[in-house]
Amino acid sequence: MIRLSICIPTYNFGDFIAETLDSILSQINSDEVEVLVVDGASTDNTSDVVQSMLLQYPQLKYYRLEKKGGIDADMAKSINLATGEYCWLFSSDDLMMPDALSKILSEINLGYDVYLCKHLNCSLDMRHIINEHPVLNLEEDAIFDFSKLQDRSRYFELAQTTEAFFSFMSSIIIKREKLESVRLNERFVGSCWAHVARIFELMKTGFTLKYLAQPYLKKRYGNDSFADKGLVHRLRIGIDGYHKLGDIFFGHQSVESFHLRRAVRNEIPLRMFIHTRLLCRENPVFEDEELLNSLVRKTYEDDLLNYMIYRIFPAGFYAVMRSIYKYVRAKLEIRT
Repeated sequence: MIRLSICIPTYNFGDFIAETLDSILSQINSDEVEVLVVDGASTDNTSDVVQSMLLQYPQLKYYRLEKKGGIDADMAKSINLATGEYCWLFSSDDLMMPDALSKILSEINLGYDVYLCKHLNCSLDMRHIINEHPVLNLEEDAIFDFSKLQDRSRYFELAQTTEAFFSFMSSIIIKREKLESVRLNERFVGSCWAHVARIFELMKTGFTLKYLAQPYLKKRYGNDSFADKGLVHRLRIGIDGYHKLGDIFFGHQSVESFHLRRAVRNEIPLRMFIHTRLLCRENPVFEDEELLNSLVRKTYEDDLLNYMIYRIFPAGFYAVMRSIYKYVRAKLEIRT
């Protein structure tokens, strides 16, 4: 009789997962919710932290895998192990906001296939950076039926970032039976977007989605486990990943793919590309400028003006501007 399974794949997040679990488990007051932690063979203290909480919280279940499978495989494993009617996919360093669980339990009584909620952006120590991260260009809840072309077109047009297209795991609550009706697409395993591919696959037959315009969790920034190979590599994951998703599921020239590319552009401002080019020149061994230039061409294929600005903007001038900004900011902080 589990109604909601909160699925948490993790790897080496021992410094954060206790706080994540506390934010969730403290809200559970019935046996209709389970929390599953699937540990991809962490080498830090993740196992000790989670196991220390098992006796205190009977709703918590811990599965330690023999080897690291990666986020795509481990997330799929957590869904496979779940028994709830719905699965709330959750990152092991984000925090559930107070009363969010009771609100979601009330929402899933309505029976929609997918719920997509917003979040607050926070620093590594969970101080607010901005109040709400943009998802759809809406200020109120809305329902979409993806079996209807009109609804799907409107949804893609309203999308502001790739979070509208399910890039942020912790914002997704999905009916387990619906998700498991499509297999894990091996072409996307290792891309970080295998769960997105499964949801896009569902668009062929249609599903209902309710967009929740209020934030239900806090996202921790500064703890990106995919940034260990450099900023260019991290940008490649998002840019190549969503271009590939668009091309395979909708076709490169489709309206849907255009909006996917637009959402990527919205997330990566031009100054980020210019800043990354400067990093490439400061550390050419770690950052690949040739790869960066190819990613910029791909990102701005629908926006020639910004591509030309990137090509002609002097990296040295940006470095001077950055130094001035840091100096002025330091002075202002001293005064305050």
